[in-house]
Amino acid sequence: MKRFIGFEHGIGMGGWLTNYKRLQVVDPRKRMWITPGDMEHFASYITRDDVAYIASLGADHIRLGFDQIVLEEFENPGVYREEILQIMSDFFDWCKEFGLNVMFNMHKAIGAYCDVSSEMNDLCRDPALRKRFTDCWIMLEKRFSDRNHVAFELLNELTTPDSEDWNTLADETIRGIRELNPNRIIVIGSAQWNSPDKLKDLRIWDDENVIYTFHFYAPHEFTHQRGLLQGNQHVYNREMPYPCSMERYKEYRRYFGIGTGDLDGWDTMGREWIRHRLQPAADWVKAHPDKILYNGEYGTIRHAKPAWREAYVRDVTDFCRDHGIPYCLWNYLSTPYDGNRFSLVDDDYRKILSPVFADIIAGR
Repeated sequence: MKRFIGFEHGIGMGGWLTNYKRLQVVDPRKRMWITPGDMEHFASYITRDDVAYIASLGADHIRLGFDQIVLEEFENPGVYREEILQIMSDFFDWCKEFGLNVMFNMHKAIGAYCDVSSEMNDLCRDPALRKRFTDCWIMLEKRFSDRNHVAFELLNELTTPDSEDWNTLADETIRGIRELNPNRIIVIGSAQWNSPDKLKDLRIWDDENVIYTFHFYAPHEFTHQRGLLQGNQHVYNREMPYPCSMERYKEYRRYFGIGTGDLDGWDTMGREWIRHRLQPAADWVKAHPDKILYNGEYGTIRHAKPAWREAYVRDVTDFCRDHGIPYCLWNYLSTPYDGNRFSLVDDDYRKILSPVFADIIAGR
């Protein structure tokens, strides 16, 4: 596979312009509000010092997520907050100063919320939302046309299993950007939360600057264990080691009456099972040797034991390296009140929690 130069080993950044609060625990009537406290958070949470530290770790890029409602006023389509655009501009400049590229990712679009119920996921079916989505990216291209170190990742995780509506919306957005910039790197993810299993249904564009991406968090029983926002994991409230006997994972599913499915025939939850679940990504790479596939997210919830976290991210990273797949580890720093904390640094000093994480981010 071709190399994704400048985007081979990075770290994701949530908790700032996305995941600053979890909308599923907010009164539905107030979910789209951007409050004075939110604006203070956006203005202060990440600084130049954070970017300098990430560069010192040896990353070559940061994947920065933002929510459309943070940038665009929900009640006023096409009205964009100048304060947020300036924050983004400053961040891009900090990254350039320290030799980092940026994977600029719309983490949650209006009508596409990967962690909120279905009534907020009609982007691909609503013509007005589709236009609003495309117009936002065209505005960003006009605004940041000179930022050549910034790639545009159109959408984080589409929840629908239907790929074709997303293929057509992605195509409309690509064409809008291409009218302005033929060279912008544009990144497109698969359907159903960027599942590796859905890569086969993702359209392939005749465009060398279109990159393809997937995410990987299997098994969720491990990566999201005891997560506040994960219904069954929170109810079960049990540590899930990695690696360990597969029986513990089967017990979890039997407890909730869930079929054991992809666990059947396996004695151990560990490296080989991970590689089996990632095989669709390897198959895609083999089928498209002239294209680039990027693992844009993987990681584990922070309260999993450090040795388990290290083993898991090492096994996923090894698979990526074996197949020439660039990667980005999630997440630099989650807010302390986030129900899904995937932080890779501590809260007080913002220093890396594990030498294994540091080696992976540095590409060692």
